[in-house]
Amino acid sequence: MPDLWVVGDIHGAYDKVRAILLRAGLIDFDGAWTAGDAHLVFLGDYMDRGPDGLGVVRFVRNLEIQARLAGGQVTALLGNHEVMFLAAQRFRRTDPDDQYGFTDYWISNGGQTRDAARMEAGDHAWLSERPALARAGNWLLMHADTRMYTRFGSTIEEINAAIQAVLHTNDPEAWGSFANAFADRFAFALNGGEKSAWQVLRTLGGDRLVHGHTPVYILLDENMHGPTLGPGAPIPYAGRLCVAMDSGMAYRDDAGFIARLDATGIAEVVTFPSGAPLH
Repeated sequence: MPDLWVVGDIHGAYDKVRAILLRAGLIDFDGAWTAGDAHLVFLGDYMDRGPDGLGVVRFVRNLEIQARLAGGQVTALLGNHEVMFLAAQRFRRTDPDDQYGFTDYWISNGGQTRDAARMEAGDHAWLSERPALARAGNWLLMHADTRMYTRFGSTIEEINAAIQAVLHTNDPEAWGSFANAFADRFAFALNGGEKSAWQVLRTLGGDRLVHGHTPVYILLDENMHGPTLGPGAPIPYAGRLCVAMDSGMAYRDDAGFIARLDATGIAEVVTFPSGAPLH
């Protein structure tokens, strides 16, 4: 099985994610794919909060093409911030006074108007086509630590199709309901979390799941382990059924990491800014 690398929420931290991927040996100094047949997964939330969401979107789109030509693969999942952004843009003409509140919701959650102003039709289309879930080997890949996904179906294919239908409808209630549900978190960390993780895996397949959405330092605080120091690291939890991958790279100067996963768990972590792999 090719190497499986996973990176969590980037939130516009374009320079930082490029530096981390370079240190992991997945790209060169020009940002071109050098990872051969490896599989690189982005867990969503490419934009908002940070300085260059559009740069991140274009970078991931280019890597997707380059990896395919080299015999590798890039999987870029849908994050809840993409949903907020797409809702705000879809309804801005039919709802100029923002009575539905989509624009306010997006802006209040770190939406960057400069990204919206520079987005082109191809960028919008690419964001709208992001899958919600994927599988790689024995790993279930998802953006958010929520059971919301299984409301849309009982297989990955059913769920992705149902969520695609929401992203292409003009029904504001469907968009609002989905955006609110996508904000849920901690489904696998609080009481009964291990059972919830097991139920999701039993339904959708896989032995373990990996997600972003909830920064690792927040997850640690919720589990009474205290805050992380330095760039942090992915967190295995819920009986090691889950791995949390949101490093909070857009929130703290020293934060940011990428992980290589194997069949048994976390095989390698490359952090920012040290650049020294942790084995």
